[in-house]
Amino acid sequence: MGLKGKMSASIEKIRNIGIIAHIDAGKTTTSERILFYTGASHRMGNVDEGTTITDFDEEEARRGITIYSAAISCEWKDYAINIIDTPGHVDFTAEVERSLRVLDGAVVVFSAMEGVEAQSETVWRQADKYHVPRICFINKMDRIGASFLRTFQEIERRLAAKPVAMQIPIGEGSTSTGDSFQGVIDLITMKALYYDLDTKGANFEAREIPDAYLEQAQEWRGKLLEAVAELDDQVLEQYYETEEIAEEDIHRLLREATLRGELQPTYCGSSLNYIGVQPVLDAVGTYLPSPLDRPPVEGTNPQPVKKRGPVSNKVISRSPVIDEPVCGLVFKIQTDKHGDLCFMRVYSGQLKSGSRLLNARTGKKELISQLWRVHADSREKVETDCIDAGDIAGVIGPKEAVTGDTLCDIKHPILLESISFPETVISMAVEPESSADRKKLEETLQKLSRQDPTFKAVPNEETGQTIVSGMGELHLEVLRNRMQTEFNLSVRVHKPRVSYRETVLAAIEKEVEFSRPSANGDLYFKVKLRLEPFKGEAPLSIVSQLKPDAPEALDPALQSVMMETLKMGVEGGGQVGFPLMNVQFVVLSVESRDGETNEVAVEAAVSEALHACIMDAKMQLLEPIMKMEVVTPDEFRGNIQADLSSRHAAVHNTEWRSDLCVMEVESPLSQLFGYSTQIRSLSQGRASFSMEPLKYAPAPPSVLKEMIG
Repeated sequence: MGLKGKMSASIEKIRNIGIIAHIDAGKTTTSERILFYTGASHRMGNVDEGTTITDFDEEEARRGITIYSAAISCEWKDYAINIIDTPGHVDFTAEVERSLRVLDGAVVVFSAMEGVEAQSETVWRQADKYHVPRICFINKMDRIGASFLRTFQEIERRLAAKPVAMQIPIGEGSTSTGDSFQGVIDLITMKALYYDLDTKGANFEAREIPDAYLEQAQEWRGKLLEAVAELDDQVLEQYYETEEIAEEDIHRLLREATLRGELQPTYCGSSLNYIGVQPVLDAVGTYLPSPLDRPPVEGTNPQPVKKRGPVSNKVISRSPVIDEPVCGLVFKIQTDKHGDLCFMRVYSGQLKSGSRLLNARTGKKELISQLWRVHADSREKVETDCIDAGDIAGVIGPKEAVTGDTLCDIKHPILLESISFPETVISMAVEPESSADRKKLEETLQKLSRQDPTFKAVPNEETGQTIVSGMGELHLEVLRNRMQTEFNLSVRVHKPRVSYRETVLAAIEKEVEFSRPSANGDLYFKVKLRLEPFKGEAPLSIVSQLKPDAPEALDPALQSVMMETLKMGVEGGGQVGFPLMNVQFVVLSVESRDGETNEVAVEAAVSEALHACIMDAKMQLLEPIMKMEVVTPDEFRGNIQADLSSRHAAVHNTEWRSDLCVMEVESPLSQLFGYSTQIRSLSQGRASFSMEPLKYAPAPPSVLKEMIG
């Protein structure tokens, strides 16, 4: 069934879903099965063989992990499903974050062997942040050591979630005695489902529940009915009388509770062995939201009225209907031989090819030249040349759009809340092998940072090198490999370094009067600034205490020059040269003179006051602290703990997952270079770890001494 780009389902039948999980929980295999059963692909890929469809990037196929989220369109029964496949590795957390921002619902995949892992907690928290309703799929029920009950209880305990079992497994793991995993029991229809291996699970049959599992199935069904009955007084009354609930009531109440985020319908199976994937697809249609079930998207007017007086930033909302003005969010950019492909979620109105839209961030117009339906490694042009509210598509045409930009109707501008990404924690210097490649390196880095907002590249004029920063060693390694394979660019790479930050310990005020004769008349501007410690959402804040209608107030153009100069100065770094963090600059007062105050005067005075504040402030160096989960067999625990304490790492919690010891650790990133090699040698390759940036904390005084020499 080729979709031929026509999939324009009615909005209540659209499902924009993500498949999120810890690395190696089987997320990509599950996506592969979904694409096969929905007819979006005619071959079934395999992660271990590097032939999956969603991981079409060479780096992904080689490593067997998903790095770049792919947006794929397919159909199931009468639902149009847009699947955003997201990476589970923490270094690519931005990919998960940007995907969750545009999703309506999610399928969270867990491994029945490992249960809830560190990364599962991270993606669950990210889904909580964006209020994304979800269903759970306990995968790998066929593996030795798999346990449905243990994983189910961990979801309840570690994620503070309320899973509701919709199925239980027939057998678990794989054993020679024959009681291994064979199929699943559907607790609503009370039938046992067995999947046919010859048709790769496309055919399955419902039989009576085997006697050995009947009592267990009745017990779990009782829990399901109780959870549903508690959602509605009338149904509860009926349940007390008859101990039964009508099937349509079960579906209706479960859907309502899932949309509110109160419950998570939970399924089980083995994607690798083709067992249990279709019920998950049914659940996506039955329980996860359509764009209509989500609240209208909110934004502000990007062109506030520029009159004297307070600026109006009134909240504007857009509902997912086609007769509202068009607006959408660019959530991913893929560079391509034929021009960049922007993945865009349309929130309202109709996106038409050939139209011009306003980029609310830059204030410039962007052309929408073509619309495409994307099927991972292939794409088809949208026949109707139009995408309706609630849908997702690939757009070719925008030249300056970056991830997180809003494209909207020119006459009805709206700026949706952009996606905020964490601070980078690691950097390294790169330079081209030959000076002829310098221009090419610049263009390549520009393309990479358009695609990936957690990747930053800053040229260093003095050394001729470029400092690139990212979320972890693997992140930078993958980006380096992409430069070579995708852009045929060979670069010299220097050792990765920790990205330190600086902050201030106490407030300091400075006043600077700038007065200078120039060829075109005198220049004058006076400014008073305060630099103070500040803890907020953003790493830095700049506020003005100037009254908009005071006689000495600046016109908006000069005020924006002042704010821009401050911003550049803060990013330029503190006393040791690292960017400032957790600080606030307050503009206390200004004095201007007609005919003598212009951009040059403002910039010079503000710049001098800013640097005076920084140089005289009591500064503190901050270093990135990583949150780690280390999993090891017990016999290597002592060695690993000793090694961690030699790295100044603190073990906060230890628990057991079957026969493995799981440690929650916090450690300075500076102590973790090459840790993956070390942990392998300490445990004969049997221990594993995952880590993510946690916070910035004061660095030991010795670090600063070393830097200053």
